[in-house]
Amino acid sequence: MPGDLLDLIAGERAGAISASVEALVEADRVAPGTALPPVRRLARHLGVSPTTVAAAYRDLQLRGLVTASGRRGTRIASRPPPLQRGQTPVPEGLRDLTTGNPDIDLLPDLSLALQSLQPRQRLYGEPAHNQTLRQLAAADLAGEGVPPDSLLVVGGALDGIERALVARLRPGDRVAVEDPGYPVIHDLLLTLGLVPEPLPVDDRGYLPEALEAALRGPLAAVIGTPRAQNPSGAALDEQRARELRGLLDARGDVLVIEDDHAGPVAGTPLASLWSTARERWAFMRSVSKSLGPDLRLGVMAGDSQTISRVENRQQLGAGWGSHLLQGLVVALWTDVEVERLLQRAAEAYTERRSALIHALAEHGVAAHGRSGFNVWIPVPDEQAAVRRLLDAGWAVAPGERFRHHSPPGIRVSVGSLLPAEAPRLARALALSAERPARTRSA
Repeated sequence: MPGDLLDLIAGERAGAISASVEALVEADRVAPGTALPPVRRLARHLGVSPTTVAAAYRDLQLRGLVTASGRRGTRIASRPPPLQRGQTPVPEGLRDLTTGNPDIDLLPDLSLALQSLQPRQRLYGEPAHNQTLRQLAAADLAGEGVPPDSLLVVGGALDGIERALVARLRPGDRVAVEDPGYPVIHDLLLTLGLVPEPLPVDDRGYLPEALEAALRGPLAAVIGTPRAQNPSGAALDEQRARELRGLLDARGDVLVIEDDHAGPVAGTPLASLWSTARERWAFMRSVSKSLGPDLRLGVMAGDSQTISRVENRQQLGAGWGSHLLQGLVVALWTDVEVERLLQRAAEAYTERRSALIHALAEHGVAAHGRSGFNVWIPVPDEQAAVRRLLDAGWAVAPGERFRHHSPPGIRVSVGSLLPAEAPRLARALALSAERPARTRSA
C-alpha cells in the first residue's frame, strides 16, 4: 500500500472519508486495483474510530467504487469505459457491417398494427401489464420449456438483466460472463459494483470445465445467452445445456440469468439452463431483434421471489411500461402475416450467416456463427485486419471490445449482408490476411 495514499485520504466522518476517496478516483489519482489502507491504520492516521472508517468503506462498496476481497483487502474497483452515445460514424462509401441491427426490411410495418389499436387513457392504480400480452408470452415460454408462472413486462432484455442483478446481488459479488461477450453486460456489472468473471465459450456456449471451476469459488450469478450470442453467434444445444444444468444444479443459490434477446429470429431452437433445482433464475426475451429496437419491450420470467423484488422496485420507479407499446406488441404477435415474416427473417439471417461462413471456408478462413446476427472470425491482428478491410470498402468491428482473455477476432454483423455479397467480402478477408496492412493517410 503506497504511503502517499494514506496521506491523500481525509475526513473526520464516514461521509467525508468516502467523499475523499471518491474524489481521488474521479481525478484519476488512484488506479483501479489499488488497495486502500487497512481500516485500523487509516483510523489511527485520521484520528477517528475504526467503525467510522469501516462505514466509509461500506458506503464506497455499496456504490461500486471499491471491492472487498477478503485477505486482499479493499481495493479500488475497475471502472467501465465512457459510454458511447450512438454508433461511431462509418466513413461514406464503406459497407457498414459494424452494427448488430436487424434488417429493417425484415421488421414488421408498425403503421398497420397501429391502425388496429383502440387505445384509451390509463390511470394510476390500473393493472401494470396487458393481460393478453402476459398470456401470449406465457404460452410462448411454456412451449419452449421455460416456466411462466411468475412473469412481468420490462423495458427490454438489458433492463430486465439490470433489475434482476439489483434485486439479488450486492456490490462485490462475482458474476460469470461470456468471453468473448456483449461488452455492455461487462460495463453494466462494473457500474453496479459487481465483479465480472469471464468464462470462455465455444460454438455451443459456456465450456463446462470453465463453469465448473468458477462454481467452486464464490460465484453469485451466471449471465448466459442461450442463442444468438454476441459476438460469436454461439447457441446452446440440448446436450451442452444438460451438462451446464448439471453443474448449476449443485449450486442452486447461484442466480442464473438468460438473455434470449433474438427469440424467434435466432435461427436455432431454444435450449435453456432452467431446471427444477434452480432457486434463483431470470429469463429475458426481448422484441428488439424481431419486432424492432424502438419498441423497448421485453418479458421476464423467473422464480417468484426474484420477480416479486423486481416488480416492487419497478413500481417505485417507472411504474409500468406504456400500454400503447404493450398493445402494439400484442397486435404484432397476433398477426398471421407478422408470424410469417418472422419465419422468413429467421431463414434470411441463417442464409446470410451460412453464406459468409461457407465463402470464408473456401478461402481457408475459419469462422463462427451458429445463430443470430453475427459471425466471429479469429484473426492474428484485429487492428490490421480492420484496416485492410477498410481499404477494401468494408467496415467491421474489432474484437477487442468484446474480449477479456479470448484470442483476437473481428465481428461481422450480417443483418444487412446479402448472400450475394458474401464471396466478395470473403475474398477481401482472405487477401487482407496475406498482405501487410497499409497505413491509411490522415
